[in-house]
Amino acid sequence: MSYCQVQKASIYYEEYGSGTPIVMIHGFSPDHRLMKGCMEPIFQEREGYRRIYIDLPGMGQTKDYGSIQNSDEMLESVIQFIDTLLPDQSFLLAGQSYGGYIIRGIIAKIPERVLGAAFICPMILPNHSERTLPEQTNIEVDYEFLATLTEEEREDFKGIHVKLNEYTWKRYREEVVVGLEIADLAFLEKISGAYGYTFSIDQELFEKPCVFITGRQDHVTGYKDVFDILDMYPRATFSVLDVAGHNLQIEQPELLNQHIIEWLNRVEVSIHNKVVL
Repeated sequence: MSYCQVQKASIYYEEYGSGTPIVMIHGFSPDHRLMKGCMEPIFQEREGYRRIYIDLPGMGQTKDYGSIQNSDEMLESVIQFIDTLLPDQSFLLAGQSYGGYIIRGIIAKIPERVLGAAFICPMILPNHSERTLPEQTNIEVDYEFLATLTEEEREDFKGIHVKLNEYTWKRYREEVVVGLEIADLAFLEKISGAYGYTFSIDQELFEKPCVFITGRQDHVTGYKDVFDILDMYPRATFSVLDVAGHNLQIEQPELLNQHIIEWLNRVEVSIHNKVVL
């Protein structure tokens, strides 16, 4: 649990383990606990990775970020964080939602240092009205459990999830809501008004192992828009998981784990082959 000072923020982060660095980037409004909740269980069974979980500016415990005006500057802060913590090192990236958008920005700026990337429900298009989205729906519902929630909790839960049960609710509260409750909403509203980068991304082939894991019922970022950038990621696995919304890491944890493990397997082969050659 530490802070890293960059030009326009003091970025809070937690790190675990040693080995190949993997920078974990959560979505818009939650904090590092979202990524930590879904990724750490994988690394309890797998050594050799230095996991770095950050709080983006305006979220979690990151401080002194008020001068950041847009996603360009959010990205710049993350790159400065990486440069400070991992000077001249190569690293992996994993991110959810807006974190996936930040990853694509990092790849656009310093592709040679990125060993591979994992995208969970990635935001492809910043403009919500341009996204191709499925209808919001609830598929697996434990009505008995829902009856134990307040009306406000129930509506919040139903509005974002496809699988409504005690397990999903518990993890949602512990990994997502805890971050939402401490987010700087005024700051995030400012950033959401300048959500898209002012430069082009996905313009060059990124030929490192990647995985895009999307939810068939994700009505926030969707899954179809990934197709439009897939050709720029020729080493990417692309999966659309059924009974999975925008928190698919909670609703389909076993499938998420399998995809991340398979991605890490490909990364290790890629790194080994590069060393051997």
